[in-house]
Amino acid sequence: MGVHVAVFDACVLYPAPLRDFLMELSTKDLFRAKWTEQIHDEWIRNVLSNRPDLTREQLDRTRRIMNQAVPDSLIEGYEWLIDDLALPDPDDRHVLAAAIHGQANVIVTFNLRDFPPAALDPHGIEALHPDDFVFSQFDLSMSAVCSAAKTHRARLKKPPKSVDEYLETLARQELAETVQRLRKFADLI
Repeated sequence: MGVHVAVFDACVLYPAPLRDFLMELSTKDLFRAKWTEQIHDEWIRNVLSNRPDLTREQLDRTRRIMNQAVPDSLIEGYEWLIDDLALPDPDDRHVLAAAIHGQANVIVTFNLRDFPPAALDPHGIEALHPDDFVFSQFDLSMSAVCSAAKTHRARLKKPPKSVDEYLETLARQELAETVQRLRKFADLI
């Protein structure tokens, strides 16, 4: 399945290893990654509440780097759609509104129950677990996914990670199928 535009929900941007891997994949021209300032605010707020060792300034720097690394990633002007949408959790309507306005065909999220097909199908959007999303990128370019993993692993220097340690980190991000596939190409990462 080819994905053209993917909106990343805050829950997949919250864990740094997953966020960084998705960001690296975003630079490989397999899909166009999108998000909003409201999505940024949500993941940053949650990280700050659980990680007192991090500061708002550090996470705002991450926000700026993300916005610069992926051109045209910010969706704006979607707010007018929110009130007309119905989802199991009304607090997630902004994500669907952004996906509609940003002409996305995928919302990448762990919270699949919050984005039921009945609410997304009329807009030509589907919700995918990050493992399913990343795994689908192998069909577009196995070498690009491996290259993203290699680059991502190379940036991890405190401490550096072996291929096995790196794959274990990805497995802890609930990327079991992706890790299984990457293990077959361990010499490339």
